[in-house]
Amino acid sequence: MEELSQDAIVQAKSDGELQLVVFNTGKEDFGIEIMNVQEIIRMTNITKIPQSPDYVRGIINLRGKISVVINLNVVMGMDSRDHDENTRIIVTSINDTVVGFVVDSVSEVLRLPSSKVEAAPALVSAKVNSNYLKGVGKLDNRLLLLLDMGRVLTKDEMAQIPAIQEMHNA
Repeated sequence: MEELSQDAIVQAKSDGELQLVVFNTGKEDFGIEIMNVQEIIRMTNITKIPQSPDYVRGIINLRGKISVVINLNVVMGMDSRDHDENTRIIVTSINDTVVGFVVDSVSEVLRLPSSKVEAAPALVSAKVNSNYLKGVGKLDNRLLLLLDMGRVLTKDEMAQIPAIQEMHNA
């Protein structure tokens, strides 16, 4: 994925349009704003960390830097399926901390007019923790759950990630 300039981000917002990376986890389609995505990589060998929380899949070496990889299915309380050729790691930066999220597949990048985004209905909020959601995007024949990646992990969970990275960068 290419880096987006601040001007491009401002332009996207002023156009009233979101540019989203669409991915699948469990049986649901999710979208995250492309400006939150550093890159998308194929599943790679992940080094497990003994006694780490169950949502931490492990660590990877990403161009010389250690990055923590999170299993998004576990965080969101959804069923995990076995990894296959479609499994991807979405690398994001949350408050200057690089974190990878394992997802079942990444399907597309699309533009969604802001007018097609609504608050998550109660039924959706019951299925997926509504704290994670920015809203629901209405596409022609499907709904897209829009995630706020900065809220997927709690502050306490996020605080553990730099410590894990430091321990393994040394």
